[in-house]
Formats: sequence, structure tokens, C-alpha cells
Amino acid sequence: MARVDSLSILLDPSGQAKLAELYDGVIENVQKSAVSAQIKNTDLSGDPEAGSVEAKRFANAESKAYGTARTAGAGEKVKAKPVTIAIDTDKEFVEEIAQKDISLLGVDGLLEKRTANHAQRLTAELDAAFFAEAVSAGTAYVPSSGVTTIEDMVEEAIVTLESLKNDYIDGIDRSMISVTCNPATYSALRKYLDKLPNVNVDTAAADIYAFHGVRVFSSNRLPATDDFVVMMDASIAQPVKTSVYKAEKIPMSEDMSVQLFFHYGTKAVTPETILHHAKASA
Repeated sequence: MARVDSLSILLDPSGQAKLAELYDGVIENVQKSAVSAQIKNTDLSGDPEAGSVEAKRFANAESKAYGTARTAGAGEKVKAKPVTIAIDTDKEFVEEIAQKDISLLGVDGLLEKRTANHAQRLTAELDAAFFAEAVSAGTAYVPSSGVTTIEDMVEEAIVTLESLKNDYIDGIDRSMISVTCNPATYSALRKYLDKLPNVNVDTAAADIYAFHGVRVFSSNRLPATDDFVVMMDASIAQPVKTSVYKAEKIPMSEDMSVQLFFHYGTKAVTPETILHHAKASA
């Protein structure tokens, strides 16, 4: 016997509230499990409804001789470089569900299974787009002569960013840098740490947490061409706009559809702070 008249419940106000509640869980899951959510740029301005948002880069201030502003009658203009991120990727999850399946599984069981899957797939898509932009917009890191081990390559890439200087950056603290490896590279770096005497890393744990003061992540969503990316946090912006779940009866049918629409854009704000290392076989 069916637990409830599931279709009727989903189409009344309490059913819509249930969908909205599960939708909140989808977004929460995306924030928890996506590596990109932990390191992307969120300091954005503008209205996503207009189709784009903006990030600004401000140049470092430079001192002048005392009295310069008084002589000129004005202070130095603040140098800012706007970066526009277009929300130009439009996607959807629209699934049809047979009323028979709804009745047999029950409202809670079926919707939770589908919203959990939507969260996983949304996470995967955002992460993949984030790291694809890192490789596309960043700079290929080429190890110096004699630098061959994974630990030396990662360290050299970190030092390269740590020493970076231009109008906007005067070095980057290690606390602002992160390394994301594919699983094989992460494992190799983990094994290196395991061999160190008196290492201050819990080698029984899965996470490295930090390598020489830099956060390290493992992700299977790097482009297949690369094995690790070293970047300053907030180097890439990825605004996401989502619509709440909707449950609708399919015309001339007892079946229904569950719909989630989302829109996002991905762009490097500071491409010079991203280094990626291609696989030897790539």
C-alpha cells in the first residue's frame, strides 16, 4: 500500500515547502564538498540578475615625497582594474518521476535521493569548470633543471607565487596559497610526508592539511592534462545563481517533474597568481 498520496502532497503548499527545504540542503552540500567553494573569489559586486558581476583589483599604494599632494593640489588616483564575470552558463536538472515510483518510495525517500544526486552533480560541474579555468587562464609551471620530485616541484611553484611582484601584488603569504592535486599526485605527496622522521603531520589521517604552511587539497576534477594547481586564494570568481525547486504535474499524465535551474560564470580575476603543472605524459 502506498504510504501517502505523494503527488497531491507535492503539489500543495506543504509539498512546495518540502522541496524548498531540500533545495537548501543541496546548496549546503555544494558549499561543503566542493574544493572550489573554499578558495574561489566571493568579493563581488553587481546584480547577478543583470547577467554579470564584477570584481575589482586595486593597485598597491606608492609613497611620494612629503608635500607632493599639496603641490599638485590633489592626491594620487586609486588605480583599480575591474574584471567582469559573465553569468553565461545556463543549466538545468529537469527529471520526470512516475507517480507509481513516488507512491512506492514515498515522498521523503525519493526527493532526498534526487536532491542529493543533484547536489553531487552540481558540485562536480562547478569544480570542473573552476579548475578548467585555472588551467586555461593560469601559467604553465615548468620545473627548473634538477627539480624532479613531487615535493620539490610543489615547493618551487609555491615559492614562485610567494615571490610574485607587480603593480597589484608584492609577494603572497603562504597562508593565502593553496595546492590542489589530482588523487595520484596527492598520494605521492602524502607518501613523501609519511617517510619524514618526526614529521608534525598525522600520517594516519587522510588529509595532509598543509605542506610547508600551504593548504593542500585532493580533487579528481582537475583537467586530465595536469596533476596539480598552485594558486592564490580568490584567484578565480564563480558566481552561481539558482532557482528554487519546482514540482509540476506533467500535462495529461499522473506523473510529475522536479526542476532545478542554475546559472553560473567562471573567470580568473588574477590569472598571474595561478600556476598549473602538466603531467609528464600530457
